[in-house]
Amino acid sequence: MDRIVIFGNSGAGKSTLAKKYSAIYDLSHLDLDTLAWKKTVPPERKAIQESTVEINRFLSKNPRWVIEGCYADLLNIVLDSASKIIFLNPGTEACIENSKKRPWEPHKYASIEEQNQNLEMLIEWIKEYPVRNDEFSYKAHSKLYEEFPGEKEQFTSNQ
Repeated sequence: MDRIVIFGNSGAGKSTLAKKYSAIYDLSHLDLDTLAWKKTVPPERKAIQESTVEINRFLSKNPRWVIEGCYADLLNIVLDSASKIIFLNPGTEACIENSKKRPWEPHKYASIEEQNQNLEMLIEWIKEYPVRNDEFSYKAHSKLYEEFPGEKEQFTSNQ
């Protein structure tokens, strides 16, 4: 287990599990949030080609890794290289509760206050997961999981 992809809804526990696996298995960790967005206000997605260059740079420097995110379009770039995928699918209520308890993410926000200002928006985003039809949706994540031919696991609770 040396190339793991973790995906699911916001608040599903992707970062927590990726950090745990990174430490246990000595894997390089890539959070796709760090390369998916331009540093603009409001945030704007980078072109997929730009993110692809950054992902490929990470892959070329790190033979053993865990990559996590909710971006089905970006995850598709690495799936052929993955030895295992993990779909975190604990349900929207668990994701909302996890988001309320989320520690400060300094790689995304300048302060905990700035992060908390986005909490209401994040909760609304989480609630839309089952009905959206975009690269962040349950539909897109289910498709990734179903079509992956290798080792895979789905967690439907945070236990």
